[in-house]
Amino acid sequence: MVGKTVSHHRILEKLGEGGMGIVYKALDLKLERYVALKFLSHEISIGPDEKARFLQEARAASAVSHANLCVIHDIAEHGGGQFIVMEYVEGKTLGQMVPIQKVQEALGYVGLL
Repeated sequence: MVGKTVSHHRILEKLGEGGMGIVYKALDLKLERYVALKFLSHEISIGPDEKARFLQEARAASAVSHANLCVIHDIAEHGGGQFIVMEYVEGKTLGQMVPIQKVQEALGYVGLL
């Protein structure tokens, strides 16, 4: 995906991946700003349930405003798959900054406990 243009976003580099998706740093060519794009992983069979879960994740994240959470700008489709357009934040991941052993610890760091 690196080097490709998806909608009006030029994908610059892969930032990471998790159980459900892959995140890339991209340049929004319309607004001339960096964003993060999260795509559903190719290893996941994308059916109605996965699309609904991905949309639910985007809606839940966009409903929250907190200094420690990135802003969700949009959800869009490309090549039959969905992706979330979110704020790109320069820096280290929480896991790189603080070795977290328990989920409860992680929730404490983001102010949810």
